Order: sequence, then structure tokens, then C-alpha cells
Amino acid sequence: MKVAVIGCGAMGSIYASQFANAGHDVIVIDKDESKVHAINTNGLRVIGPRGDKTVKLDAFTEVKGQRADMIVVAVKAMYVKAILATVKKLVKKNSIVVTIQNGIGSAAPLATMLEESKLIVGVAQGFGASIQKPGVAHHNAMRSILLGNFKSNNQQTIDRVVNQVSTVWQEVGFDCMAVPNIDRVQWEKLVCNSAYSGLCAINGLPIGEVMEHPQAGPISRAAATETWQVARDNGIHLKFEDPIQEIVNFATRMPKAKPSVLLDLEASRKSEIDFINGAVTKAAARVGKTAPINAAITQLVKSIELHQ
Repeated sequence: MKVAVIGCGAMGSIYASQFANAGHDVIVIDKDESKVHAINTNGLRVIGPRGDKTVKLDAFTEVKGQRADMIVVAVKAMYVKAILATVKKLVKKNSIVVTIQNGIGSAAPLATMLEESKLIVGVAQGFGASIQKPGVAHHNAMRSILLGNFKSNNQQTIDRVVNQVSTVWQEVGFDCMAVPNIDRVQWEKLVCNSAYSGLCAINGLPIGEVMEHPQAGPISRAAATETWQVARDNGIHLKFEDPIQEIVNFATRMPKAKPSVLLDLEASRKSEIDFINGAVTKAAARVGKTAPINAAITQLVKSIELHQ
């Protein structure tokens, strides 16, 4: 299978590495010339619980006539609109697009240019991934990837194409599962992300330390509870009834992990906060409610970004 991964950050590197190591024909596209040069010169190296592996593959800053059977969109949520032209160049008649970002709402721009049956939304859970230097990624774990059709709201059966794609991801080594309602899964992850992403960034602390922090800890629990309630207000009923226990379990699994928003601020980059805590406030507004804790966290992170 010809696979194109757009965005060779931490998670994109893991996707590309797994598919290439399994024998698929993989290319990566990334605007960062230093990453592209490093990968073309030294290969793509991924260090994680399954070992230290380097794979040779071709990297490009832009598409040069290539087409792909599966396009994996792994850029950060705020950059999805910017890569629509790249996706369009890669797509052929039977291509499938799998888009995996933090937060909610980032797949919508892709839906404007693709058939709904060919757009699959993914949720990656429990990787704790980061870039060590151009061409080298590290991850703490490799828990699961859940895939669902973009328009799967309240769907009770799993789409045939999603099942097929999920099987391919399983075959290359991911703990992957097709799910009938990806919206619910995204919100379940958002409860944990809203608790830690912004607050870890504001305090400069990993997840476990925020959980135990005498001041930040109670705020994180309040943010998670607020997110859980906003999901219910929007008609999305999550599988757990206790959001606080959920975020405690989440932090206990990988206490030393740094959320992507913290990593972005440490690198003086713009973060995905608008698609995490910011997305909660927007979802609350759609049903005439407010989410003041998530709103405050969003604005504090954006203030830090503004003054970097």
C-alpha cells in the first residue's frame, strides 16, 4: 500500500515508522526543511517501548506528483486548513484519508473536499510522544488508536471501510479498533486533555505533578467535570460517570508525560489550545451554556503564547 503521512512530528513519525517497517511504501510530507533533510539523510528514527528503530523512507516539503492509497493527516489541529491543497494532490479515486489530531473540530475542513465515506477520524491514546530532534521521535507508550467515520454521530454499526482500515493498522502493529461513534471517543479524550493540556502548559509541569499540585490539581478536576457536563449538554453521553476518576487514571498511567500544549510553549510554538479547552467553551456556547474554567485556561495559554 502507498501511504503518505502529512506532518512528521512526534505522532506522524510513529505512524510513518510503523507502516514502513511493516513493508508499506511510505512517504512523509512536512514543511520543516530540517526534518525532511534529516530523514532523507539518516532515516526516520523512533524510540519507544518496542525498541529503537530507524527506517529509510522519502521525505518531501511538498507533493511532487505522488498519489497515495491512504493519506494520514498528522499535523496539529490548527494547521489542517493549510494542508488541504496537499491532500487534494495526493488523493486518487479510491484513496482513504485518516486524520488524527488532539481535541475536536479539526476534521471539518477535510470534510468539505472529501466524500464522507472516505474520511476517517482517529483518536490516539496513551502514546506520550515527543520529538527529540529533527528525524528522531520518542514515545513513552503505545496504548491504542480508535477509528471512526467522520459522520458517525449516534451510529450503532461500524462502517465497512473503517473496519478495513482498522485491520490494516492492526497488521502494522497498532492496537487499533474501529468504533461506531468517534464523536463520543473524542469527547472522552477531551475530558482528560482539558484537565491537563492547558494547566501543564501554564505551570510548566508534567501530567502527574499537575494532578497532585495543591492549587492546579483542583482546577484540573473542575475543568474535567465542566467538559464532561458540556458533552452531556450537547447530547453526547460518555462511557464513564466519574470524570475525576477518569483523569486520575489517565495521569497515573503516564505521570511524567508532557502534553503537546506544554511542548509547544517550551518550543515557542503556537499550540492547539483552541481545539482543546477552547473547543469546550465553543461547544457550551452552541447550547446556550458557558464553560468559564475552560475559557480561563484557554485565555491564560494564549496570553503566554502572545508574550513569547
